[in-house]
Amino acid sequence: MSQQRRNPFRGVLDTISETNRLRERWLTGQDVAEERQRTHMTAWVPTTDLFAKGEDLVIRIELSGVAPEDLDVALSGGVLTVSGERRNDLDEEDITFYVRERFYGEFRRSITLPESVEEDQIEASFRNGMLQITVHGGANAAQPRHIRVRYEPD
Repeated sequence: MSQQRRNPFRGVLDTISETNRLRERWLTGQDVAEERQRTHMTAWVPTTDLFAKGEDLVIRIELSGVAPEDLDVALSGGVLTVSGERRNDLDEEDITFYVRERFYGEFRRSITLPESVEEDQIEASFRNGMLQITVHGGANAAQPRHIRVRYEPD
């Protein structure tokens, strides 16, 4: 029987981590999210910023630990899809985690772009774990047209 190591960080966890753990336990009845088998419904979703810079639409996706060769950016039917995989480089056989908040495995993030956007208006760059996608002219998309709803009493 293996001996349990003492956690030197016990009681020092930050409030956000502890709140997330309690929320997860309340929602699922399980203590640690990593103990569950991950599916596409529970796969990690990279944090994303989407903003206008002048006339351009800019999408920044934080992909720390993702290798460029494990990253794919595609446009189909007006939907920009960023997918890939963050590989776990640790041999977990000899490791005892005290805190584990990073997710590994496949991810997919889809963003619907304005209807008028063409592939040649999009450029992407990847530097220091940050993917930046610029949609030239994407912030000037036509506003949606509102349909008047007529009220019909019973």
